[in-house]
Amino acid sequence: MSLRIGRPKVKRGESFDLVIVGGGPAGLSAAIYASRFLLKTVVLTVDVGGQLNLTNWVEDYPGLGRIQASELVEKFRKHAESFGVNVVWGVEVKGVERVGDSTFKVTGTGGVEVYANTVLLAVGARRRKLGVPGEEELVGKGVSYCSVCDAPLFKGSKAVAVVGGGDSALEGASLLSSYVGRVYLIHRRDSFRAKPFLVADVKSRGNVEFLLNSVVTEIIGGEAVRAVKVLNKATGEEKVLDVEGVFIEIGFEPSIEFFKSIGLETDDYGYVKVDEWMRTNIPGVFAAGDAISTWRGFRQIVTAAATGAVAAYSAYQYLIEKGLYRSPDRT
Repeated sequence: MSLRIGRPKVKRGESFDLVIVGGGPAGLSAAIYASRFLLKTVVLTVDVGGQLNLTNWVEDYPGLGRIQASELVEKFRKHAESFGVNVVWGVEVKGVERVGDSTFKVTGTGGVEVYANTVLLAVGARRRKLGVPGEEELVGKGVSYCSVCDAPLFKGSKAVAVVGGGDSALEGASLLSSYVGRVYLIHRRDSFRAKPFLVADVKSRGNVEFLLNSVVTEIIGGEAVRAVKVLNKATGEEKVLDVEGVFIEIGFEPSIEFFKSIGLETDDYGYVKVDEWMRTNIPGVFAAGDAISTWRGFRQIVTAAATGAVAAYSAYQYLIEKGLYRSPDRT
């Protein structure tokens, strides 16, 4: 019996050399490399693109110049599929369980149940959202969750808002101040959690305005962001700021419970611990991309793709070392 999720399908009970969980840059890069090692590979993912679906344009991926994020996602997917990788979207993987000395059972929504000798987790990390009116509708239209990624796209803008009080928010405000006329830094507390030197740097910028004890209650716009509504929690005053972009930098949420259910070791923040070869504490299980503890403060497409490639190579080496590498004849 074949299970259809949109157009792709996977046979219930089918066996693979490698199951990749996650269809962002890390997962799809891993799929490309795994297929080049002639591993029978399937990608199971909720959606194709991961964090790329939260932005509009990409300017920092080597060799491609300025490209729409959706187009880059398609390039990743088609590249993987051109090597015969089955990319199955619409599936949320719920369990990874060892069922033998060298076999894992991977189960997911829609009745998905497949088996593999190796599993690569590239599930990313969910960016925390504000949950205010206008946010979802304006993602990619001025709402961004990555200042480092998207700041250059707002060059010449009159004003943008940055929401948050940690390192990423302060770094984003500092970077954006070089591109736009004014930056509103909105933080719900009266002090920042960011490193002191970052706070000092932003305070030295003449075009950054601090709005402390304040929260965004609405993001306003149609085809693009036009303004944000901000509430001062101390005074009760509410005002509307004209901005062309809103950068939400309030942190990430790793899939801690999912990782725990598998038995993976995580760091203090809940990200999967890996070594330099993307190996986890469970032999045969690898991790890559935003899900791992490595480079936690620098989440980029290129680094996700790099870790995916390394993880695929490690899975290939593991299969050889364990005598599990099958004949490359897939016909």
